[in-house]
Amino acid sequence: MTLLRGLLAGLWLLAGGWAVSLPTEAQADSFVFTAIPDQDESRLQARFGKVADYLSARLGVEVHYVPVKSYAAAITAFRNNQVQLAWFGGLSGVQARRLVPGSEALAQGYEDQFFKTYFIAHHSTGIEPADKLPASVKGKTFTFGSKGSTSGRLMPEFYLRQRFDAAPDEIFSRVGFSGDHTRTIAQVQTGAYQLGAVNYAVWDAQLAAGKIDTDKVRVIWTTPTYPDYQWTIRGDVDQQFGAGFSQQVRQALLAMEDPQLLASFPRQSFVPAGNQDYAPIEDTARSIGLLDE
Repeated sequence: MTLLRGLLAGLWLLAGGWAVSLPTEAQADSFVFTAIPDQDESRLQARFGKVADYLSARLGVEVHYVPVKSYAAAITAFRNNQVQLAWFGGLSGVQARRLVPGSEALAQGYEDQFFKTYFIAHHSTGIEPADKLPASVKGKTFTFGSKGSTSGRLMPEFYLRQRFDAAPDEIFSRVGFSGDHTRTIAQVQTGAYQLGAVNYAVWDAQLAAGKIDTDKVRVIWTTPTYPDYQWTIRGDVDQQFGAGFSQQVRQALLAMEDPQLLASFPRQSFVPAGNQDYAPIEDTARSIGLLDE
């Protein structure tokens, strides 16, 4: 038994860099979900632990949330059936569904129908807010969020290429990837990078919490809107948990009305979503070489 658990633990880590230990045998038959790590782990644990409790009560099965270290780890866990449901960004959802036939986007936040990215700048750049991405960003240092982030990488890169007809490393003197949106804000606020691209909802939440010094960093441009985050479920869950289970999960998500649960996302509600809603994300990712044909 010890040898078996050791082998399983090794496979678990190879599958994507989990941030928690191997699940117990009692958890093996439970419904498991994860989420892309777009903010610090403690905040995600608090957010999704409550969601697990809510889903357990609605679905009548044990539901567990497991954190992962990266966007790629979330996709790997989904592909390997280590999780059956995931809170993905637009791009990571597209990537995951391409790997698991029959998988579906179930629901998105009301706000996710018209998401946006803020371009932010350190005060030392002297760049003023504008309706068009300023040409003066050229030659500066710039950080994206995670390499797999829709709002922190895919869409900002798309608009940079559209504006300057060049790749980011041709536009900026140095390009980095912070790993998540809160780190992007921190790195630009300290001046480690002069510019960055950040999820607007994370910026707004950090600003409301008093964690942003607007004397040091500010928003200089806002992208047009696009579809983003969504809950995606594997195509084989009905075989695992019974006929109609995926629709029960959809209904449970759409029925989430507790203001505290919704505020932790933050979203005002969840609305129906389908794979077709993310066709613009897939097309954009393919156009800049982020998806294999």
